Amino acid sequence: MADILVNKVAESGIISFDLEEYYPKEAIKIFDLKDFLFMGLILKEKDFRAALPEVDWAQYQDANVAITCTADAIIPMWAYMLVASFLQPVAKNVVFGDEKKLVSAVLLKNLASVKGEDYTDQRVVVKGCGEVPVPEEAYVEITNKLRPFAKSIMYGEPCSTVPIYKKPRQA
Repeated sequence: MADILVNKVAESGIISFDLEEYYPKEAIKIFDLKDFLFMGLILKEKDFRAALPEVDWAQYQDANVAITCTADAIIPMWAYMLVASFLQPVAKNVVFGDEKKLVSAVLLKNLASVKGEDYTDQRVVVKGCGEVPVPEEAYVEITNKLRPFAKSIMYGEPCSTVPIYKKPRQA
């Protein structure tokens, strides 16, 4: 008689949560103020205000955009606000910072749609390895969302997990 193979992982009732599903799908673009600096050092308000309407804002349509200045210059706060006011009507998301900060901000915004209640008394494995580098803050955020509801939270793959949290048994 042949042995029957049983998929114990499939029968365990474990839910796999893949953070990559919440990773930004739209284009990621950087708006660098260094291109608007006089002599690479100074932002002249009059010139800056005149230059912004000439920018092809359509290139940022439905993109995730980070506003930054990669030059070693002091940029007044209103300059970032002014750029954001031009980007907001066309871009999907606008944040201050570099690409890493942008990915993190959009990922956290996307995770805001997760309802912890949907995982009440469930055993959840937060997928660990993947195709894209998921920032640490996403793992912290999903743990915060799931812990009040999940029966247990694990990290890794259903066949090899690291325990993170287990709800105490009710007396």
